[in-house]
Amino acid sequence: MTVLIAGCGDLGTEAGLRFAAAGFSVLGWRRSPDKIPAPLTGQAADLTGSSGELPRIPADTDVVVIAVAAGRRSEDAYRAAYVDGTANVLDALERDGVRPRRILFVSSTAVYGDAGGGWVDEDTPAAPASATGAVILEAEELLHARRPDAVVLRLSGIYGPGRTRLIDSVTAGTAAVPAVPQLTNRIHRDDAAAAIVHLTTRLPEPEPLYVGVDDEPVDLAEVLRFLAAELDRELPAAEPAGTGTSSRGGDRKLRNAKLRGTGFEFAYPTFREGYRAVLAGTGVRHP
Repeated sequence: MTVLIAGCGDLGTEAGLRFAAAGFSVLGWRRSPDKIPAPLTGQAADLTGSSGELPRIPADTDVVVIAVAAGRRSEDAYRAAYVDGTANVLDALERDGVRPRRILFVSSTAVYGDAGGGWVDEDTPAAPASATGAVILEAEELLHARRPDAVVLRLSGIYGPGRTRLIDSVTAGTAAVPAVPQLTNRIHRDDAAAAIVHLTTRLPEPEPLYVGVDDEPVDLAEVLRFLAAELDRELPAAEPAGTGTSSRGGDRKLRNAKLRGTGFEFAYPTFREGYRAVLAGTGVRHP
């Protein structure tokens, strides 16, 4: 059986390696296929073009993962990547007469609005606070209109190998400690990839929507203090109230109970285990 990763970047590649470890043949689409490692097979594909320009899809394709990323943080770039990209993948499947058993779309918790520090889960109505969040929600709706049985996985705050912005800021002494509490929600890249494999291969009838975050919503200042202690660095004083950049994540605590309820187990249940692994240069890979 073949797994197609449409948008085989960092997260898609990690998921693809896990699919391969589970015995699947994995085909990855991206603009630069030479960046896709063996045993995955890379093919050049521009998902924002047209479905007619996309490569042929193997007839035995069992799982499709749509894991696109916008080239810029603008509404037009997000529309091209998420809405047009998703439509083009679905059109290519129809063009080639392929109906995979499972389609999973990697989405974002940016589709939620601010919750005033309250809890948010799959039953919370989407209310994007940004144009880009609205575009991602539009892509979700397009997918479910055409494939009601598709799975949407909304991720938040992916970190891990190569995603070390906070670590780098602490190391460089440029970390900005917010003057007021700023809730953040995170998931290690490897856990996000493992969740993709789990939801597409381990469940006979998955739900249409899952929130993908670890067990502990946390104040950003606590994460920075933890990293500073691990790195033996001093943090600058907190910013004066009213300065600095507010979180793109909104003031909310994301709940992962539905994902946990499927039997999924986190390798890194909180930021502590995850960042320690990143700092140690270690990782966990399993089918």
